[in-house]
Amino acid sequence: MSFYEKYLNYRDFNFDGFFQNVNDEDILRILGKEDLNETDFLTLLSDKAQKHLEEMARKASRLTVQHFGKVIFLFTPLYLSNFCENHCVYCGFNSCSGVSRKKLTLEEVESEAKAISAAGHRHILILTGESRVQSPPEYMKACVGVLKKYFDSVSIEVYPLSTDEYRELVKAGVDGFTMFQEVYNEETYKLMHPKGPKHNYLNRLDAPERACMASMRSVGIGALLGLDNVESEAFFTGLHAKYLQDKYPDVEISVSLPRIRPSAGHFAPKFEVSDKKLVQIMLALRLYMPRAGITISTREKASFRDNLIGLGVTKMSAGSSTEVGGYTLPNKTEGQFDISDSRSVKEIKRMLCQKGWQPVLKDWQAI
Repeated sequence: MSFYEKYLNYRDFNFDGFFQNVNDEDILRILGKEDLNETDFLTLLSDKAQKHLEEMARKASRLTVQHFGKVIFLFTPLYLSNFCENHCVYCGFNSCSGVSRKKLTLEEVESEAKAISAAGHRHILILTGESRVQSPPEYMKACVGVLKKYFDSVSIEVYPLSTDEYRELVKAGVDGFTMFQEVYNEETYKLMHPKGPKHNYLNRLDAPERACMASMRSVGIGALLGLDNVESEAFFTGLHAKYLQDKYPDVEISVSLPRIRPSAGHFAPKFEVSDKKLVQIMLALRLYMPRAGITISTREKASFRDNLIGLGVTKMSAGSSTEVGGYTLPNKTEGQFDISDSRSVKEIKRMLCQKGWQPVLKDWQAI
């Protein structure tokens, strides 16, 4: 069974009609439950549930501490390449954007790794544009060979691979996987990705499951909020994460909640995602999936990220760059999107400690 079958169960669902029938009694009943079902989760995403954010926050905070303790895991991204064959209309790296292109040499990868490691990071997420020609799996494996000298954990956020290719990367030392579906609405997906290999909706949708089958230790998913209806996209994200968590209980499943940010393409999102709505989505996810990791990136402003501590978030990027060569090279490229929180690792650690939370830079090491 693929998650696509689950998606089809709700593809034509009348979300507006459902939300119109939600009442306060429904929400209070759900908040009193320990195990939430799909309908409960959807109810907590409704506008009417916003009146109960305080109660949701109290329960989300309790569940987060219960399952994760008062710790926040820190990581940073490393962009290896921005060559891309897609025409994602919202992305600054798309094949028609006209940005300068670059792929790091292994010597440049080592230079970047030394700088990132010196800042304290022990977990790194590597990214490439979607180009098999410029960034084949063999190139990724060579980069991982360099990075393993400096980091205890290497994760990937790259174009969809086959199960066997994921297995090869696991053998090379990769233990984590992240992939955003970008948008779950299949019709909108095709409009957002009109050309290139990313046009294949199912290939991308099933990639997280292929990563689970390849024995990745951790698998993260998410939707780029703002491309389609916020509530339904958050709902499908939660369903997808729960599907993976239930089917692959030995894999650590996490969810990212990125809002679309300005990029070189100057794309204007059709749907607004307010701070309040993003908080609501995070709280609803925590109540629906108490054991799932939740990531908030440097797309968000520093003050907003600070206020999310204790409400469900478990992972944060710190000291980030979305540019190829952005940590050490003078000839760096444009960034994939604008960063809102430019604080260093040291500054993020200080903020967490002041709030009574422990920053974790290493929580995993392969034997």
